[in-house]
Amino acid sequence: MIGARFLLVAFAASAAAAEWPHFLGPTYNNTSLETGLLHAWPKGGPAKLWEYAKGFGHSAPAVSAGRVVVFHATGGEEIIDALDAATGERKWRFSYAAKSNAQYGGDPAPKSNPTIANGRVFTLGAGAALHCLDLANGKVVWRRDLAHDYKLLPTFFGQGSTPLALGDELIVSLGTGDGKSLVALDAATGKELWAVKHAWGSSYASPVPATLHGRECVLAFQGGMDDPPTGGLLVIDAKTGAVLSATPHRAKMFASVSVSSPVVVGNRVFIAEGYTEGGLCVEIAPDFSATAAWHAPKFDTYLVSAVPLDGYLYAAAGMHQQNAEFACYDVVSGKELWRADLGGKFQRASLIRADGAFLCLGENGDLAWLDLSPRGATVKAHAKLFHAPETWSPPVLSDGRLYVCQNQTKPRVICYDLRAE
Repeated sequence: MIGARFLLVAFAASAAAAEWPHFLGPTYNNTSLETGLLHAWPKGGPAKLWEYAKGFGHSAPAVSAGRVVVFHATGGEEIIDALDAATGERKWRFSYAAKSNAQYGGDPAPKSNPTIANGRVFTLGAGAALHCLDLANGKVVWRRDLAHDYKLLPTFFGQGSTPLALGDELIVSLGTGDGKSLVALDAATGKELWAVKHAWGSSYASPVPATLHGRECVLAFQGGMDDPPTGGLLVIDAKTGAVLSATPHRAKMFASVSVSSPVVVGNRVFIAEGYTEGGLCVEIAPDFSATAAWHAPKFDTYLVSAVPLDGYLYAAAGMHQQNAEFACYDVVSGKELWRADLGGKFQRASLIRADGAFLCLGENGDLAWLDLSPRGATVKAHAKLFHAPETWSPPVLSDGRLYVCQNQTKPRVICYDLRAE
């Protein structure tokens, strides 16, 4: 039943607190339920448990049932590896010829993240190859070539949105010539169950689940390679795919993409892009009409999604390294409470809320614990893990282990021990 599955999403904390089975973590907002973590470490950072050489791509791992699933590309193939979470030993590998429908170049390497649900692994490649694999052994359960099956519209950099698993459904952001914005596929077979009929195509933001006014919904921040550019927030009925509201929010320039996923706080939804328009907070009324509660052009989260806590939003804002700063916004008023660059070490950084503080991974390999509150920001611990750019894959925290992807110079996944003694 769909209601039961949403309860599982909302209350899976006790059973899956140690897992990070999909993008944005167990609660879909970069918040971990783990406690007892190490908050101080030597100059070089926390102890490294293992590392694993990988190929190209900006996909982050997914962790479930003692397996770390890594999605990457090398030698003309997209590759899915399952590693032992404790040792980094590879348990199985699946690969296939990589392709891309990118119009702006770039390697045909994954940008979306693996999703693990019900003993299955789901991956969406840059060229829209969708695979469902058995988590235990890597065998193919089903596969679909979405570019062929749906005649997808062109993209700037290939497909990049992460599929959302909800119970017996897999919800995938598309964008097709006949106006299918997203589809729900049967997670067991890959057959289409329903489609969202809307002109806004796939962005690089990933859909998230939400319960709004007691109704089970899917939120998608859409907007494809359109000229003139169009896109915005879709509130979708999770049972039928009906569009309950559509709120436009897209950069004015053609060559722009939306990357940040929607952030839910009560009956408000925050979306943001980094090119011209910045952030927008949308109020969803009981009749599901949508109203702009406030607009924050300077809260322009670009490669990351904001993290909510106690009625406030925290994130690294700014499209470019030279103007990236951390900021805090009040969800009710839209007021910016503070802005800080914290010594310029982190730039467009990712945040995880965990164990009473914020883990921060900067885009050049800096790791920190931050104390963030409406009063300001303080660095509590800091270490330089490595010197490399494009650390854009968000970190993953599972069972006291922190998984970090180094994407340039020496591409690898590194597992650090954050378990306090």
